[in-house]
Amino acid sequence: MRVGMYYNNHDIRVEDVPTPKIGPGEILMRVEASGVCGSDLMEWYRIPKAPIVLGHEVGGEVVEVGDGVKDFEVGDKITATHHVPCNTCHYCLTDRHTICPNIKSTFFDPGGFSEYIRIPSINVDRGVFKLPGNVSTEEGSFTEPLGCVVRAQRMMGFDIGSSVLIIGSGITGLLNLQYAKAQGVGTIIATDINEYKLQTALRFGADYAVNSKEDVARFIKEKNEGRLADIVIVCTGSGSAIQSAMGLVEKGGKILFFAPSDPEFKLTIPFNDYWWSGVSITSSYAASPSDLLSAINLIKSKRIDVKSMITHTLPLEELSKGFRLVEEGESSIKVIIDPRI
Repeated sequence: MRVGMYYNNHDIRVEDVPTPKIGPGEILMRVEASGVCGSDLMEWYRIPKAPIVLGHEVGGEVVEVGDGVKDFEVGDKITATHHVPCNTCHYCLTDRHTICPNIKSTFFDPGGFSEYIRIPSINVDRGVFKLPGNVSTEEGSFTEPLGCVVRAQRMMGFDIGSSVLIIGSGITGLLNLQYAKAQGVGTIIATDINEYKLQTALRFGADYAVNSKEDVARFIKEKNEGRLADIVIVCTGSGSAIQSAMGLVEKGGKILFFAPSDPEFKLTIPFNDYWWSGVSITSSYAASPSDLLSAINLIKSKRIDVKSMITHTLPLEELSKGFRLVEEGESSIKVIIDPRI
């Protein structure tokens, strides 16, 4: 079968490898959609593992099931998550599934940028979901990133009517924006340095959009009755964007750090100012199985519009182009790879 083998962001090769053989409890899935995630482009994280087949936002069809598989059969349209928790450790039992040690030891074979993937039995048990009839496999590939958004906002907690600032209006910023809106927040302001992304944020429900190079704090106060944002969601790994969050949140507000940064970045804050502010800070990574189920229901009900986010659907041979589109961010929101075309 063909795979997109990653060596670095500018060296991705289509190579032939054997189609995986499945064992008891496992599934072979034909990949019909695999989203390019911003995290796929983190060279500092990816290159030490290269060459590697990336891709973890997937939708496809079951083409083979192993002995003992009872809940899935050939022909089922599914989505799957590459990382699953053990469900028995201290962290899982206290609703902190995403820091379970098992999370980072479970993977697809190989990644989603391939014609087929073998889904291990532990993933089949708690990380594979049938797609509703009105949800395409392309839409289903949004389950993992949307599940991460569901978990992050659930852990942070929302008050209806809160004003929200989205820092970074790429795909994760737009998903956070839509989900916040679906939960009944008040004014939503989106920021970015990219005009295309700002216009896209307005299209997906932001009340206002402002370039990050402007005086964002002043803009927020003008649009929010003199106050800063009750909630600041940082959806970029830019050190300057992360650093700016404390100066944009209202006293007693909340900051959600949704994206990682470069490993050498260190956040510095005036501690006493923070201590007096009453601001709560939350970080969030990945999603639990229940969050993924919530994401599927949000997509099914159309409360979150993921279909309109797809700007490019490319064949495996154009995976390098897909990475470039995501890296440049000038004309793309979500890039999907479909190995069938």
